[in-house]
Parts: sequence; C-alpha cells; structure tokens
Amino acid sequence: MSVESIITENLDICTSAIKTKSASGRGSSNKLELYGIKKLRELILTLAVSGKLLPQEIDDEPALTYIETLQKEKNALIKERNFRKSKLSSEIDVSGYKFELPANWCWKRLGDLFFISSSSRVNKKDWQESGVPFYRAREIVQLARKGIAEDDLFISEELYQNLTKAGVYPEKKDIMVTGVGTIGVPYIVTSKDKFYFKDASVLIIKSTDSLYAEYIELFMKSPFWINSIHEQSMGTTVHTLTIVRANEAHIAIPPLNEQKRIVKKVDELMALCDQLESQTEASFEAHQILVQSLLETLTNAKDADELNESWQRISQHFDVLFTTEDSIDQLKQTILQLAVMGKLVKQDPNDEPASKLLERIAAEKELLVKDKKIKKQKPLPPISEDEKPFQLPSGWNWCRGESIADFIDPQPSHRTPPVVENGVPYIGYTDINFDNGIDFNGARKVSANVLDEHRERYELKMGDFVFGKIGTLGKPFFLTEPFEYCLSANLILIQPRSNVVLPEFLASFLNSPVLYSMLEKKKTNSTHSVFGIKKARLLVIPLPPLCEQHRILVKLEVLNKICDELKRRVNTQISLKLKLADSHLTASL
Repeated sequence: MSVESIITENLDICTSAIKTKSASGRGSSNKLELYGIKKLRELILTLAVSGKLLPQEIDDEPALTYIETLQKEKNALIKERNFRKSKLSSEIDVSGYKFELPANWCWKRLGDLFFISSSSRVNKKDWQESGVPFYRAREIVQLARKGIAEDDLFISEELYQNLTKAGVYPEKKDIMVTGVGTIGVPYIVTSKDKFYFKDASVLIIKSTDSLYAEYIELFMKSPFWINSIHEQSMGTTVHTLTIVRANEAHIAIPPLNEQKRIVKKVDELMALCDQLESQTEASFEAHQILVQSLLETLTNAKDADELNESWQRISQHFDVLFTTEDSIDQLKQTILQLAVMGKLVKQDPNDEPASKLLERIAAEKELLVKDKKIKKQKPLPPISEDEKPFQLPSGWNWCRGESIADFIDPQPSHRTPPVVENGVPYIGYTDINFDNGIDFNGARKVSANVLDEHRERYELKMGDFVFGKIGTLGKPFFLTEPFEYCLSANLILIQPRSNVVLPEFLASFLNSPVLYSMLEKKKTNSTHSVFGIKKARLLVIPLPPLCEQHRILVKLEVLNKICDELKRRVNTQISLKLKLADSHLTASL
C-alpha cells in the first residue's frame, strides 16, 4: 500500500486526533497539538529510513559501493587536514531492530562514513556583543526549525580566522548536530552561513564530495534516530550526544540514487501534511470563533426573551459546538459571567434588595465607630456611570469592594521572613494546588514568632479566601483549617462580610470574565497584571439580594457539574481518537 493510500484511508483519524491545552485561567494561550498529523509525519520518516517508502530499483548502484566511496573521501579528508582518527567498535549489532533493510541497503556507524568532531574551546572572556556569531545548541535548533538564529553571542573576526586555521569550522554542506539540550537536531550549513560553535554543545559532521546531506538530515529527524540516541544516554543525569556516541550511532544507508528519490518523496508528503495542518487549524479556529460568537449572544442579550432565544439556538447544536475542552471552558466562563450579571436565575420581587444590605452594613460601621471599636474611615468615592460595565437587574446594586469585604495584605512590609528548618508553613501562590489544596510540605518554613505577628493583624476563619496579587489572576482559593500557617506577600486575604455577600458568590465574581475585562481597562504598562489592596478595595462589584445569591450558587453548581461531565466525555473521545491514530498508523509499518 502506498503512503498516499495510507494518508487517504486514515485522513479522518489523522485530522481528528487533536490534543488541546485548556484555555481556563488568566493569560493562558490555547495551543493545539495535531497529534494524528504528527504521528503521520513520524510514519513517513520511519518508512523512509527503513526502505519501505519507495520500491527499490535494480539499476541503482549498491549501497556498499557508495559506502566505499564515502570511506575513501573521509580518510582523504583526515589525511589532508591532519584530523585525529576515532576508535570505533569492530561489529554492528542490529538484531534488536524492528525492521530489516532491503537487500541493497546497509547498516553502518556514522563514524565509519564521516568525520565527526567538535570545536576548539572559546573562553567566556572572548565572547563579544558583535562580530562573528557564536552558536550553542539552542541557536542550532533555531536554525534547523526557523532558518534563522537569534544572535546574542559573538567572537571577533581575528579569533574566528585563527580558529579556522587551527581546527574544525563550519563549511558549506557540513552538518551541525546538537549535543546537549534537545539532542540530535541536524542543520545543514549553507554558503551564506558564517559562524563558530561551542565545544561539547554542538557536533559537526564534515562534508565530502559524495555526502548527500539532505538524506542524513532526514534520517536524523526520524523516530529511529531520536529514540536510539536517547537510549544511548540512558542512565546519565542529562541526555547528551557526545562525539563517541555519535561515532557509534547506526545509520541505514540506501544507494545514493534512492536517497535522492526518498528525500524528494518525503518533501512531497511533508508538504501534504502541511496542507492538512493548515486546514485542521483553520477549521479549529473557525469552530472557536463560532462558539465565542454564539456565547456572546447570551451575555449581550437585552432581556430575558432575547436570552432565551439565544440559548435555544445554541442548545439545538450543542453536540456540534461543545466538542473540545476549549469550547467547554468558554461555556463555563459564559455561565459565570451570566451569573454575576444577574442573567442566570430569575429575580424574585419578594427578596430584600441589595441596597438594604448595604444600608445595614453602613449603619453597623457607624455604630462601631461610635463605640470606638474601629477608626472612622474616609468615605468611598461614588461609583460613576463609566465604571459600570453593564446594567443591573432590579434588586441589585453596584458597590465598592470595601463595602462588602475586608481586603488584607498579609505581609505589608513585603520582606520575606528568614527560613527556619522546623517552623510554620509560609504559604505563597505557588504552594497552592487548586485541585489538591495547599502543599504544606513543600512550602518554606518560618519561625512561630512570624505566625504570632500575623495573628496580630488578621484572624483566619472559614469562608476566607486568598487571591493572587501578581501574574495569574482570577483563581480564588478558600483557606482550610487548621489555620496554623502564614500567608505571603504575593497573596491578598479576602474576608467577605457573610451577612451581605456569600463568600462563594464573591469568589465567583473574582473568577469571572467580568473582573478580567475590568482589570484590562485599567492595565498599566507593567509586565505583570497587579491586583493590589487599593485596587481591590475600590473594585466595583455587582451585588444581588442575599436570597438570589443562594439561588445563583445552586444553579452554578448544577451547571458546572454538567460541564465537568461533558468535559470528561470529550476527554474520553479525545483519548480514543489518539489511540486510534496510534494503532492505525503503527499497523501501516
């Protein structure tokens, strides 16, 4: 069966086997892994280097004759340039390989055919900000993948000239191979290239007249090469490809003419894979835009009738729209937005309006000031119409954050206390796992005196939650008992006044797209989003009647469970498609 037939027969499997990263959370980028097409590319390369991609032609000069030519050229190069010969093993053991080569192919070690070396050492003191580019493994990877490297290290022209006279340097048709980091990545040097490279970080395969570099590059992109060089470095702390390992690495050598046909055919098939990728990505992007546009009709609905109309339109195509993790995450965020806009449940005219709650809180504060239990605070600024992102339903009120909750900076000095060996956990944002809770064991430890100091400023209780100040916003975390820990300076402690706002409702608002859009409008030019105490206290928050808050939370719980079950089913389908891609394409070998 031809590869074109394999692609045609497995087209649906290849294009539907897609891994996606969840778009939930702030600032996350939604990326695709087109797993089926990735496996198809691997299949093409595996068939190519095992002699199964194209039929063999009897008129081709055998690989052994070509190999003899390469070996003569390699020996002449070593003699001409006075290179040091490498010691190689005497035999090649290919008994463990999963495929047999065609009769006119041969297994050889790389070091049997090519001179492999590294560079002369360049000391750090010789690095410059301009001159001849000096590449490490990461720049070679950039060249291989993008055709261009981001130069930030250079050496002088004088040093470069001295190095070219004294040792090995990159010339046209040489193959550079990464030896550290992402190992085994090849790059063919062009006539326009002029650079030097770091010893031990990058290897060089010197070109000879008969070397067909494009086939070697293709072989080094194949799963066989990638797997074998990683197996060689098993047991080491970091995977490396040394000169010794590169010399001993095995390569399948076809006749030269067949190499050229293979490279041409692989280029054609990879171009076909590129087209499939573009079409799949365009289709996925169109699906995302469609889902987003339809969900926006819900949040933009002017009244209950229009909202119901939009929902009916979406529900008729539910099984087509919500087929990816991303689309379900969008649905969850839309539900959350509808909740805090007052569009998720019906209003009850018998509910005590939010304005009464705020009046009661204000009266309680006045009494506490009168009794000298708290200091009189400056009045909060009135909320202007420009600050209100949408119109509230009857019974709701806009209020400032400080009206309904206390926002506390746990470590106002912002100085991290000294670490002690056996002490009290000092919890930061990175110590919080939103699925498994606080990692007390991994958190830094501070002395018990620090906990006493914190307790003088605040007392933790059930219903309190923390919120990240810097970086990832929109992920409130409810604190758990016993409260034998301190909170770090990168967290805000939020203590809702539960007789006015339910902690879960306030947390839902702080996790909603509404907050994110409000913060975006006020975003500064700083690198990270910052949610400080002042911004939190003046934050404009929609407040429903207390009874409606209860109804909203009940509805949210029901809908979130439906979304989670939907996501579980989608993940099961995705897993099945990935397994199908593996089994069908592996069976084609």
